[in-house]
Order: sequence, then C-alpha cells, then structure tokens
Amino acid sequence: MNLFEGHGNREAKIRYLDGDFQILMPGSYVVCAMTGKHIALDELRYWSVARQEPYTDVISSLEAEKRAGALPNQKR
Repeated sequence: MNLFEGHGNREAKIRYLDGDFQILMPGSYVVCAMTGKHIALDELRYWSVARQEPYTDVISSLEAEKRAGALPNQKR
C-alpha cells in the first residue's frame, strides 16, 4: 500500500523535526511558506523546525531565513 493512498488531493498537516517530519493529518501535499506552491510529500526536502514551515527548494528556504533575520543580508 502506498503511504499516500486514499488521502486524495488535500493538504497534509505536518510536524517538522530535525531531519524528519511527522504526519499529523494525512494528505498528499503541503504548501510552501514562501511561494504558495504545492509540494508533494515525497518531494519535501526543505523546512524550518523553528518556524514549522515547508519550502519548495533551497532558494525559498534561504529567503525565509533572511526574512526571519536568521541570516545577514549579503550584497553583491
């Protein structure tokens, strides 16, 4: 049986942990906190434990860190 079978196309509720996540309410995707894009659970690779937010990619994750003041703004 597939992990996501029977949960349709709805948003999952997740608790983000260090290096893992726990599914609190089954679903097939989560929504990126920065872009609003849907992220299939089997493609979820980036999140913040402190803010409990998922991100589509490393760029979105980095922008969230900057927004939160966790990283200094760098000028090129």
